[in-house]
Amino acid sequence: MTAALGPRTDARRHHDPSVRGFASDNYAGAHPEVLAALALANEGHQVAYGEDQYTDHLRRIVHSHFGPSAEVFPVFNGTGANVTALQALTDRWGAVVCAESAHINVDEGGAPERMGGLKLLTVPTPDGKLTPELIDRQAWGWEDEHRAMPQVVSITQNTELGTVYTVDEIRAIVEHAHAKGMKVHLDGARIANAAASLDVPMRAFTNAVGVDVLSYGGTKNGMVFGEAVIVLNPDAVSHMKHLRKLSMQLASKMRFVSVQLEALLAKDLWLRNARHSNAMAQRLAAGVRALGGVEILYPVQANAVFARLPHEVSRRLQERFRFYFWDEAAGDVRWMCAFDTTEDDVDAFLQALKEELAR
Repeated sequence: MTAALGPRTDARRHHDPSVRGFASDNYAGAHPEVLAALALANEGHQVAYGEDQYTDHLRRIVHSHFGPSAEVFPVFNGTGANVTALQALTDRWGAVVCAESAHINVDEGGAPERMGGLKLLTVPTPDGKLTPELIDRQAWGWEDEHRAMPQVVSITQNTELGTVYTVDEIRAIVEHAHAKGMKVHLDGARIANAAASLDVPMRAFTNAVGVDVLSYGGTKNGMVFGEAVIVLNPDAVSHMKHLRKLSMQLASKMRFVSVQLEALLAKDLWLRNARHSNAMAQRLAAGVRALGGVEILYPVQANAVFARLPHEVSRRLQERFRFYFWDEAAGDVRWMCAFDTTEDDVDAFLQALKEELAR
């Protein structure tokens, strides 16, 4: 018999783990509890394509968060989750109303339209959030064969601008959309940060207010890879498992996605991570305000800080810490905090910002 594989590896570390940045919560590694869960699931054989015991257990955990009718479909990534979810909610002639700044419109390479065959009907928003009134700018023309039919409203919680919908705001959107015969999708790439900010369970602004389908995000909150489509209203979709495969999002070794989601959701790791990254963003924002000379553009409600400062200051600061311009022409930048951002990281960044502002 062949001996069991041991822990030996010929891989080498190719980066300096002391280097920190504020570019994206995707830059962070995996939480140690998630890595431990992956190791736990690694021994022996399990049935492929989601018939494993870890995926089965995940279903029960998802029920505890989102109710007994919720159905979970683990996928590889956020774009895959969004495209698969939106396909499940629309006909071939369907369209999706979303904020102009929405990730599905700006940062998914046209995947919803090119791969999903959808039409995105975008609406400018001052803070990244849709309202019933803003939705109505695009929610019309259902009988016009010359226009893609608005069938879905997609919102992001929290938004791409770091703002958070209240429970009542989402309830109003859902009621408005449903009254027009439309369904509601929630892109929850950072749903944990929103729940931590609002100090409510995730179900409070999802299934409890009538959201139909959720894209649940784990990678930005401590997972190595993987997200999930969670169908909150089974009557709103059809053939979800076939669409997942068609969309190239069916993992053969699904246990390794499911066990990471279990590690986050079984207890409170999802919330601990989100509360910490939110707290680091608040520390960063407070320090920036104390420095002066920098405008914070939007309310800091989750783990992002958007700011405007002199272009040359940003360029020099980027040589010391990695972060992105949000609108380079305007001088707008985005600073993201992650589950592993430390107070020392924030304070070092603030000191560097102070020095560059003084030059």
